[in-house]
Amino acid sequence: MPPPIRLPWSVIIPVKPVAVGKSRLTGISAEQRRDLAFAFALDTTLAALATLHVRRVVVVTNDPEGKVFRDLGAEIVDDRPDAGLNAAILHGAQDVRSRDGDSGLVALAGDLPALRPADLSAVLEAARSTYWFVGDAAGTGTTLLAAAAGHVLSPAFGPQSRSAHHAQGAEEVTCRGIERLRRDVDTVVDLRDALRLGVGAHTAKIVAGLELDPDACRR
Repeated sequence: MPPPIRLPWSVIIPVKPVAVGKSRLTGISAEQRRDLAFAFALDTTLAALATLHVRRVVVVTNDPEGKVFRDLGAEIVDDRPDAGLNAAILHGAQDVRSRDGDSGLVALAGDLPALRPADLSAVLEAARSTYWFVGDAAGTGTTLLAAAAGHVLSPAFGPQSRSAHHAQGAEEVTCRGIERLRRDVDTVVDLRDALRLGVGAHTAKIVAGLELDPDACRR
């Protein structure tokens, strides 16, 4: 078995303007959907910032409230392409590579409210390929795509992205203890599952005002 890839990593998180995000979270108001989408991104960013082996976290966004991510400690890159998540990720990757060619690149979904630093650290330590990904809980999508320094990152996030990244030659990492990393949230059912796993403080605060009555809403 090859040794793990030991690199400093730059994590790139694309964040849509919350006014257009999470339309599949039904049964709640548009304002609550916006608040949840922003909370998901904040909790995801905080987990990445606290992860071992992560050199920087770059949030690619045009959201008017995007400066909040800088307050947390992340770097902000304007989403100049404004052409969807994959274009935003590529733009962020180009920005990082222009400044730091020795860093590995990690494209991370921004809707992982249950993510903990230990989950992300575990998968970074387990990776033994120069190009790899983590599939989502549904088994069809992707929550993370990574490329070692010197290797091209070609994101294909969206429906059936797991198959798309496999077709690119990316290796799927399936180590233990990454359930939270695989739990992206698009629907209320997804949210309930994330709450079962334990979500971050920003998401918990918003959920406390909703009529979801989860068994657990904090880490």
